[in-house]
Amino acid sequence: MINAIENNLERGIKLLNSISNQDYSNTSVAPYYSSIGGHMRHILDIFDCLFEGLPNGLVDLSARKRNELVEVDTAEGIRYFNSIIAKLQPLKAVDLDQLILVSDDLGMGVVTQKYTLGSLLIQAHSHATHHFASLGYIIAQLGIEIPDEDFGYNPTTPKAQLLQS
Repeated sequence: MINAIENNLERGIKLLNSISNQDYSNTSVAPYYSSIGGHMRHILDIFDCLFEGLPNGLVDLSARKRNELVEVDTAEGIRYFNSIIAKLQPLKAVDLDQLILVSDDLGMGVVTQKYTLGSLLIQAHSHATHHFASLGYIIAQLGIEIPDEDFGYNPTTPKAQLLQS
């Protein structure tokens, strides 16, 4: 599981290594006017919440740091990706079935639910993949070439080019 998450996050680094800060922070694409950097920061903040809360067994997904510099500077984004990936490595030796409490504000107040560490990691991974897929639209509108053909694809999602063969 950890290797799959790392591989997915490495796709984000590949993208950041291939674009300018101007493209990374561009908020001109309708309908949401969000940037690649905003999505990347959000993806990584979810993982960061996991690591911040794991020592005490309470992960608060609404306690995101929202570092605006990560949203506009690819070098800062890459540093954030690398810091999250480095924190994943030690989890290979941890019991992923351990229970933790996860809280979030779902729009009608904060709720707290029991998760296993593994289920939260799966959720964070799927969340990242979903945002990568959404970023595909922004990337296409900005005329940027995606440097990894698996960017934004869940491994179980059929790819158009595979269906055409």
